[in-house]
Amino acid sequence: MRATSQDPGNDVDAIVVGGGHNGLVAAAFLARAGLKPLVLEARPDTGGAARTDTPWGPEFKMTSLSYVMSLMPPTIVDQLRLREHGYRVIPMGPTFVPYEDKRSLLLTEDPARDYDQIAAFSRHDADAMIRYHAWLGGIGEILAPLLMRTPPKVASRRPGDLIDQLRLVWGMRGLDVRRAADAVRLFTMSIADVLDEWFSSEQLKGVMAVNGIIGTWAGPCAPGTAYVMMHHTIGDLGDGAMGQWGYPVGGMGAVSAAIRASAESFGATVLTDSSVERILVADNRVTGVVTTDGREYHAPIVLAATHPAITFLRQIARDQLPSDFVTDIERWRTRSGSVKVNVALSGLPRFAAAPDMPLEHYSGAIELAPSLDYLERAFTDAREGRAAARPFADCAIPSTLDPTLCPEGTHVMSMFTQWVPHTWATEPHRDELEAYADRVIAEFEAHAPGFTDLILHRQVIGPYEMEHEYGLIGGNIFHGELTPDQLFHLRPAPGYADFTSPIRGLYQCSSATHGGGGVTGIAGYLCSRKVLADRRWWRR
Repeated sequence: MRATSQDPGNDVDAIVVGGGHNGLVAAAFLARAGLKPLVLEARPDTGGAARTDTPWGPEFKMTSLSYVMSLMPPTIVDQLRLREHGYRVIPMGPTFVPYEDKRSLLLTEDPARDYDQIAAFSRHDADAMIRYHAWLGGIGEILAPLLMRTPPKVASRRPGDLIDQLRLVWGMRGLDVRRAADAVRLFTMSIADVLDEWFSSEQLKGVMAVNGIIGTWAGPCAPGTAYVMMHHTIGDLGDGAMGQWGYPVGGMGAVSAAIRASAESFGATVLTDSSVERILVADNRVTGVVTTDGREYHAPIVLAATHPAITFLRQIARDQLPSDFVTDIERWRTRSGSVKVNVALSGLPRFAAAPDMPLEHYSGAIELAPSLDYLERAFTDAREGRAAARPFADCAIPSTLDPTLCPEGTHVMSMFTQWVPHTWATEPHRDELEAYADRVIAEFEAHAPGFTDLILHRQVIGPYEMEHEYGLIGGNIFHGELTPDQLFHLRPAPGYADFTSPIRGLYQCSSATHGGGGVTGIAGYLCSRKVLADRRWWRR
């Protein structure tokens, strides 16, 4: 457990509520600019969902929730000097998909090798894949910069807001008629419909749909899942490659630790075991916070890195907020149905479809996603009120590239699975969760006989624990569903997507704001820029 910084009392310029990665990024940039920020984290350590735990003792280090990196921009990594504080990401290996007929698909991002692999299922799809990636890349070149741009207040007639809207339009000048139409379709179509237009093989479409449903309360046939795919595709490890994913050395907790170390090196203070009970407001202006143990901290600036339902429906009296804003937050959809199954293994599984698979091929994603119908059926089960009979799972074995996570000869494996009913966030459902995890293991066992015997330890984290232990309301890893009506200038409420709130001096930078979804730090970065810009304006 990391030591807590010395309490600075009220000698602070800004208070950050929540020590998840976005809160830490915001604090780091504020401190880098010369402010004295104070971070208050409710848990014994920082990191939120991006943390490395030891559920089975110190020998096994397990990334409990978030498990891979992609979207953190080089701007954040470089300006916060994260590499100096231990930040290191190793690119993942290929994607491996086993099938019931003992065939398998291996996607390596080597066009020649992938062509041969896909052609074994469909030569048409192998030809189409090249065009598909070019198509996505063209749209991505236009949409990717929007992630690092503060959304304007669309339809506002204030001169400054009109200028912001014009800047947005100018930034989209690279879109021609065709690409503009394609971008709109991506925001509104299902990932199933997009894939049906390009490919014919059910095996390929199954694995290609994964990025459209991961962490989402929607099956592949739901409108809007095409954008979820695009959100996960616009990734960059700093080498300019879209869609690259990687394992942080030391687990996801090492990422949070590096950001915290950066923040503290610039002068930020971090206090753990400091749960905020109330945000103090006087005359529609924030004045500070009160912790659950009665401590008061005062500052003219407060940044909420917590879920908006916590910030605006629990920590602030509703009569201090506009009624339409409260309604927007109440209607904010944050369902999930995801379950994390973590296991420690005595060795690597051996797949019937690839019994002599080399170590390199274990270092990427292993998908239990054989077809679109399989995925849609799993979601239908949950939507009808029962846990999926045959769950989908996105699996990773980071110890293949990072041996610091466990003893030699053993491995740790992350299984991000879907779906259980989203209502399970209100009750533990422990017995049902364990039975569901048994089915996940059984699905894996069917492809890798003997897998069950390799399991040394198992951890099952469901929606209830995600909400009550990690602050992920509804168990949603994005703090809010990535649907078109909850994106950009609508995230999390119209008129407040610029990281402000109806309370002057109170800002928001959780994953429910623009740029959130995944361990990106973008929300914290953009929020800190807004705070600093407003502070300069106030001084003038």
